[in-house]
Amino acid sequence: MATRHLLAELLPDDTVESMGGVDAEKRVARGEAWDVVVLASGALQRLAADGHVGPATPFVLSQTGVAVPADGVGERPSGAAYDSVADLQDALRAARRIGYSTGPSGTALVSMIERWGITDAVGQLVQARPGVPVAAALAAGEVDLGFQQLSELVGQPGIRILGVMPEGATIDTVFAAAVATASPSPARAAEVVAQLASDAVAPIKQRHAFGVPHD
Repeated sequence: MATRHLLAELLPDDTVESMGGVDAEKRVARGEAWDVVVLASGALQRLAADGHVGPATPFVLSQTGVAVPADGVGERPSGAAYDSVADLQDALRAARRIGYSTGPSGTALVSMIERWGITDAVGQLVQARPGVPVAAALAAGEVDLGFQQLSELVGQPGIRILGVMPEGATIDTVFAAAVATASPSPARAAEVVAQLASDAVAPIKQRHAFGVPHD
């Protein structure tokens, strides 16, 4: 889901089906005949280990953003949402309902809160339904503080993006692409993977709030 808007622009002549990462991994593992699979690198590594996809090629780095309900459209800010980890923890304690995703950013957020030992002190944690952006829950007033991939927040109505996670609490996800073992057109699929990772499309990635994966 985090890459769906980017993929729609990069592959206008190809068929792209977007879904939550958990569902996508399950469907690929069942042997469905996809050509290219785009997921968080950890999920692709699991699929590759079981022989469902070939080697993964990293193509974007996604930061986790923080947002609140507000009139208008979420615009990409510069910098962190909070000055420190302590300020982030205070915001988590002050929130009544905290929205997070089913994907890697949500898993990392919950683990971080548990590691800090403040689970009982923070507001109610509300996991978004698979395939439903946290921004939608924010706009509907179902949560009053939301965490998700920045690309899922930028441009969404009814929210204000505060920024990304502060230093010491960053949650970055590398998304990668791989040719599915069950692909009926592996040569064409390999060309698509190469296109996604090429420097030529870097400006488009930046416009969709993605960075370049670290070496």
